[in-house]
Amino acid sequence: MTPSPAVRGDGRPDCRQSPASSDTRAICRNPRARSDDGDCPTLYEVDGTDEILVQGERETDPEHLVQLRDVKESETFVRVPRALLARYAPHTEAPKLQPFASISHLFHEFRHTAWRLETQRGYASDRNSPRWQRWLDKEDITADPANTWRQNVAEQTAAGKRFERVRLVDDPPTQGQRFLLASAPGNVAAGEDIRNLARAEAERLRLPDYDFWLFDSKVVARFAFDEDGTTLGVYVTEDPAEVLAACQARDAAWHHALPTREFTRQVASTM
Repeated sequence: MTPSPAVRGDGRPDCRQSPASSDTRAICRNPRARSDDGDCPTLYEVDGTDEILVQGERETDPEHLVQLRDVKESETFVRVPRALLARYAPHTEAPKLQPFASISHLFHEFRHTAWRLETQRGYASDRNSPRWQRWLDKEDITADPANTWRQNVAEQTAAGKRFERVRLVDDPPTQGQRFLLASAPGNVAAGEDIRNLARAEAERLRLPDYDFWLFDSKVVARFAFDEDGTTLGVYVTEDPAEVLAACQARDAAWHHALPTREFTRQVASTM
């Protein structure tokens, strides 16, 4: 069996090392598994059959093993996360990369919530903004006139909808993250609920390492960036497993994240 990286349908490798061969392929990985140590519970589909191979930690707890019944000498038992099995639910065709503008209508047409996870250490769109240089010059950028984005946020939230996002922040914060902390009050004033979460805590919670929007707990738009933080486009899906994973990430992140003002005070006290 020749090792090779398992690759998702969208072209992204899930782990650096995994067993694979010409007659097996990884079909599902733990969505919250870390890829830096190669420890990645996986389900494999055996081509030409309706069988699945399960890769995971072997169960060795005597209290668990003693409860198992009708075990053949050739059988063993492994542990895999429940979320991994959820992701093995029937999948739709892997989404194709499309321009971000293709989802612009969703920011007006969503019915209840638009929720964002931001994981990048910096965004090219921020650095290319006129506000970036003004911020570097120590100008106050929180009282800028409402732009198209904030106008829409105000309109949607006035109608009872919610714009929410959680931003991951390093310790110490990167320049791009400090810019977002400085500019957030303007968006909050327009109606967004923006919260922040330390990256170390996000890693402990095993949150995704990619950005996405989640609309009405139904549609996921996952971002693709180049190495400079330029948005290449989004992968849009209503696949139940992908939506479930996004909802689980949202619930965990939202529970632990702090409102912008409180988080900013904590950061300022350590600098």
